Amino acid sequence: MGSGKTSAGRLISEALGVPLRDSDPFLRATYGGSAAEIAARDGVDVLHAREAEHVLAELGDGQPKVITAASSSVEDPRVRAALDAAFVVWLDAPDEVLAERMRSGDHRPAFGPAAMRARREPYFREVADLRCDVSAMRPDAVAAAVLRGIRSPAPDQDRPAPRD
Repeated sequence: MGSGKTSAGRLISEALGVPLRDSDPFLRATYGGSAAEIAARDGVDVLHAREAEHVLAELGDGQPKVITAASSSVEDPRVRAALDAAFVVWLDAPDEVLAERMRSGDHRPAFGPAAMRARREPYFREVADLRCDVSAMRPDAVAAAVLRGIRSPAPDQDRPAPRD
């Protein structure tokens, strides 16, 4: 939340000529509410299960696309396994930057970035092909880095360490 994934995702999908699949519209269309509304109404665990469901459905159809997934998705081992075949970008920033950005909209649940990082950082390190510090990078710079990353030859290892 607050990383700029939708803004960067739009730029990347336009540059590649593939659809953008964002978790926020999926939640609204499928479950009738924003992430914050679903968390309040149905509970955080239900929200996270639905966010993981979105990623699995999008990855499962095999069609090229840009998926702007909720960070909770990486907690699901099925999602991490499915991400093996994808180019995964971790949009990261210091906790205080993310906390400030998360306050910018009422559609976001009130989660603390430090607690989320403690649970999710090992998973992001496991799945990410590219790490972008969005406190220092605007969405256009993130998009450019992603486009460079997906067009470069694959390294000789299974999954490279996230790069800044």
